[in-house]
Order: sequence, then structure tokens, then C-alpha cells
Amino acid sequence: MAALDKTLGDWLDTFEVEAFRLETLDDYSQSGGVEAYQAFLAGEIQPESFRTAAWVKTVGDAVQAGRRMYRVHVLSRPLTSYLRFELGWGYRRNALAGEEFFILDTTSRETPVPGVPDFWMFDNQVVGAMSYDAHGAFLGVDFDASERVEEFVAWRDTALAHAEPFANWWARHGD
Repeated sequence: MAALDKTLGDWLDTFEVEAFRLETLDDYSQSGGVEAYQAFLAGEIQPESFRTAAWVKTVGDAVQAGRRMYRVHVLSRPLTSYLRFELGWGYRRNALAGEEFFILDTTSRETPVPGVPDFWMFDNQVVGAMSYDAHGAFLGVDFDASERVEEFVAWRDTALAHAEPFANWWARHGD
């Protein structure tokens, strides 16, 4: 099946070696987990539905099968409310399932990946450029970006070279 014939969900289920995600936005609050985000804002405990979301199983199954899932988030401090939620609840939850996280903190430096879109890359062969509106709502994924895979590999490598493991960053900057 060609890249354009598969959905993002298909690729997340069928990648063979690694799935990499670059995140560049400060707010994805309209893209899922809205109820959990509202609970976070209200100071409530994590809803059971958030702790046991399907994504946790997707990550856990992939990692158990020996496949790597990892991401870099480009961000600057102070963190938005959404980033405090995503990192404090989401990343910590997903890390327990085996997903790896890195932070590229641009608070006191220019980003080494300016203008790069959010994307998923699967097995260094298939790229899905992600599209969001101004409010963090997911609009879709464009697998035509796979024609430029070398460019996306370079962006991934640059982001990773300037990032640090999430746990180290969180120990210094987390809430």
C-alpha cells in the first residue's frame, strides 16, 4: 500500500522500526483530550479515560514489539497552560508506556529548525506533515511530504541534536 493510501492511524499501527514526531505548537487543545485538559485546568485528578486512552495502548504495543516511538517538542518558557498539561500529564503518562520525549527549549536561543511544520516520520521513509488551525485543532495530514523525506530526516536530526531528554528538562523546569 502506498503512503497516500494509508491514514495516519494505519502508519502508527504498521511502522516497522521507528515513528518520530516533531511538535512545534504551544497549543493542541482542540485536537483531542479536551476533557482531560479541562480537568487539568480545574485542578482535578487525571480522568481514568485519559490514563487508559487508546494512545497508551498504541505506544505500549509498539514498544513491546521492539519498535521505537519518540518525539521532540520545540518550545519556550514560560509554558502555556496547554504545554503544562501536555508535558505534565501526557508525556509522563506516555513515557510509562515506552514513548521517548525530548525538549528543544528555545527560551534563550533561536530555533535551529525555523519554519518546520509538525510532522510524523515512519521508518525514515514516509512523512506526514501535520496541519492545525490557529486554535490547535487538527486539520489533517499531508503524506505528499514524503517526496521530501531527506529534508525531514535532516530536520529531525537537527532537532534531536539540540534537544535534551524530557526527564532532565522536566526536573529543572516542570511544575
